[in-house]
Amino acid sequence: MFEAMFLGGLLRVIQALAAAAPTILIGLLVAATLRRLFGHAATRRMFGAGTWRELPQAWLIGMLLPVCSLGAIPVAREMRRAGISGGTILAFAMTAPLFNPLSLLYGLTLSNPVVLLAFALCSLLIVTVVGAAWDWFFPGTAKAEDPPPRPVAPGLSRMAALLLYMVRQLAGSSLGYLAIALLGVVLLNVVLPVGAMQTVVEQDNPWAPLIMTAVAIPAYATPMTAMGQLGMMFNHGNSIGAAFALLVFGAGLNLGLLAWMARTYGGRRSAAWMLILLAVVIGLAYGVDRPLRPHDVEPAGHTHAFDIYCCPFHHQGQDCWQKFNSTLSEEITREQRWGLALLGTMLAIGVVLQISDPRQRLERWLETPAGEAPQRIGRFDWHLPGPVLGGILLAILIGLSIGGSFVYYPAPDQCFLAMEFHKAETVSGGLGFRRHETDRGIPLLDDWTRRLQVGVYLRQGRVSDYQRMKARVFLNKLELLQHAMDDPLHRQEAAQLALAVDLAHIRMKRAFGVGSQAPE
Repeated sequence: MFEAMFLGGLLRVIQALAAAAPTILIGLLVAATLRRLFGHAATRRMFGAGTWRELPQAWLIGMLLPVCSLGAIPVAREMRRAGISGGTILAFAMTAPLFNPLSLLYGLTLSNPVVLLAFALCSLLIVTVVGAAWDWFFPGTAKAEDPPPRPVAPGLSRMAALLLYMVRQLAGSSLGYLAIALLGVVLLNVVLPVGAMQTVVEQDNPWAPLIMTAVAIPAYATPMTAMGQLGMMFNHGNSIGAAFALLVFGAGLNLGLLAWMARTYGGRRSAAWMLILLAVVIGLAYGVDRPLRPHDVEPAGHTHAFDIYCCPFHHQGQDCWQKFNSTLSEEITREQRWGLALLGTMLAIGVVLQISDPRQRLERWLETPAGEAPQRIGRFDWHLPGPVLGGILLAILIGLSIGGSFVYYPAPDQCFLAMEFHKAETVSGGLGFRRHETDRGIPLLDDWTRRLQVGVYLRQGRVSDYQRMKARVFLNKLELLQHAMDDPLHRQEAAQLALAVDLAHIRMKRAFGVGSQAPE
């Protein structure tokens, strides 16, 4: 039992870090940009501090920056140092992980776009109401760091200062908050056994939003993971209110952010903010549950969408070490391994710096002496003010997030090429009733089918109803196959569904004009 819990917790932490590594690095880069390039005054101007647009502006900036709830922690800490009010900081920290261009496009393939739009508007309502209530009940939370950071000489010195800030933050107190956030993943692994969440969030369960809230607060999900789970909930006819609670708390909140709040603003204020947030989110969850409930979806009564929050191993009768190693080798992609390696390297450098230079003498050496202004060095060498350079850097991040959509959502022929191996593995696993093959292939086929639709929409401006129907049929066959693989008594049914998956894939391929000039 202990072995299953230990390895299960370790596996969930590694999976979470692998998925979060890019957005953690982006969060560190954004925080370094605010400190070393913007400075306190420019940071306050960017977020509209002290104006009526402060809260909606934080909501908009949060939607544009591709960070997760872990990556939002160092940004929130830097906003605090710049003297931005607590309501605005929390509005940004809650919104940034919920939506970004990649996840918004992905979400459009998951359900009726009206549902996604309603969720986005509800998130704006949440951060506005909760942020305004915080600032009303607890005024005076905007307190800038004194003295402010000194500017850094332009050129390589500024770039070095950015990197130094990132590695020190990663190895400093931010590391503690990240660890607390990941403890929530371990806690769920201990509390929830295998398959515990497969039937508890059905749309006819009045407790579904509350159950999901209790699970989502300690959970961690990247924006893309949360959107994928929302899609499975919509397809299964699960509770829309539970889906909304999962999005807000699972993607937008973590235990590390709550710990930072308690340490920064005090336990009483943090508890009051959490109570207001719970009241607003749960109220909205029950408010949107019936109006947004799809009427053309038959409840499946069973879903694997939340298996990632449960212990991955049975406590008895299973070789946990073997499954642990096989899961890591199969699910952690090459890109994620590079992200983990980069995160680990930066952490190691940060630890060395913390030990060898705890007083940050290296940073002081890079800083511009008081009263000294940077000078133009040559005819073609201009000095860019820090805020200008920081604005360019943030614009590049936003542009990469938007432009990267065309890379993440490739053209149809590339999508089907990537699907071929996974389809063959899934069909073969269904025919031979080898569950480890279908468990590996079905989620990947599901993901590529959704990316296929977004890629077509980006390049052609629309996805036809016929194409959507064929994609939906293929996803339904995959879901039925996954359910059939749960019970050895359904071996013959699984083989028939595997053939149905193959046929549905061929028809979907023709519908998207790959391998045939026209749909059948």
